[in-house]
Amino acid sequence: MSAHPFAARRGAPHEDVPIPGGVFFMGDAFGEGYPSDGEVPVHEVHLDAFRIDATAVTNRMFAAFVQDSGYRTEAEQYGTSAVFHLLVQAPASEILGAAAGAPWWLNVRGADWAHPGGPDSEWSTTPEHPVVHVSHHDALAYCAWAGRRLPTEAEWEYAARGGLDAKRYAWGDELTPGGEHRCNIWQGTFPTLNTEEDGYLGSAAVKSFPPNGYGLYEVAGNVWEWCADWFLPKYYRTSPSDNPQGPTIGAGRVMRGGSYLCHDSYCNRYRVAARTSNTPESSSGNCGFRTIALPE
Repeated sequence: MSAHPFAARRGAPHEDVPIPGGVFFMGDAFGEGYPSDGEVPVHEVHLDAFRIDATAVTNRMFAAFVQDSGYRTEAEQYGTSAVFHLLVQAPASEILGAAAGAPWWLNVRGADWAHPGGPDSEWSTTPEHPVVHVSHHDALAYCAWAGRRLPTEAEWEYAARGGLDAKRYAWGDELTPGGEHRCNIWQGTFPTLNTEEDGYLGSAAVKSFPPNGYGLYEVAGNVWEWCADWFLPKYYRTSPSDNPQGPTIGAGRVMRGGSYLCHDSYCNRYRVAARTSNTPESSSGNCGFRTIALPE
C-alpha cells in the first residue's frame, strides 16, 4: 500500500507495554482449533523485544487521528458496514439486508467508526471502547499517522500469552477461574439471547477485564484485532523460527483474539492460539486493532 499523505505524529498518546524478547511455542497445544484455520503444528518461535499497546485503539484515539488528518475510512467511503442485529441503531430503511450464511450480520447504511450501531449512534458516547468498523487498510493508515505499526501474528500471540506457556487462554486453562469472567464473549444462545453474564451485549470499554501477565487488556473477546500478516492456513508448516513475518500471499489478513460474539457453539476463537482472517477492505462492528511502537 502506498505511503499516506500525512506526517507521522510520533507523539500520539499510546500506553505501551514492554515485551521481552524470548522463545515461545506458537499454536494450538490442545487440538481444539478448526482444521481450516491452521493452528498447528505447534512450533517454536523466537522474537526480539518490542513494545505493544496495552489496549486496543479506542474511539477517542481514532477520533484524534481523523480530526488531525481528515482521513475517511473505507466504511465511510462505501457508505455501509456490518452491524450485529441486536446492536443496530438505525431506521429500518437504512438496513439493507443480512449477510449470506450469517443472518445476524446486517448491512447498515451509515454504520462506520463514528456511528458504530448505525446513523442513530455516536462514538462520543463510548469514547473508551475499541474503535470498530475499521478495515485493515484503515488500521495501516492510523499506524502511518501515529508512527507505529501493526503487530505480526507471532508478536500478537506471544504478547497475548503474557508469559504463560502452552495455556488455552491468556490467563490459564479455565475459561472462568473461580467463577470469574475474564473476557467479553457471548453467554446464552447465539445469536438470539445473550444473558450478559459477563456484563456486556456488545463491546466493553478497554480495561474492563484484568490484564494478562504482560499487562495487556482484552486479548480475548471484546473485538477482533488486525495483525500485519497475510493469512495462509498452511503457513505454520514452513514458518521460520526467528521473527516470522507471515506469508507473502494469502486470502485475507490475520485477525486475532475473538470478539463479544464468540461462543463455543460456533466460534471458540477466544483461545489464545486461535486465528481467522478477513479481506483487507472489510469492516464490521466487532473488529479493531492495537499497535506496536517503532524503534526509536
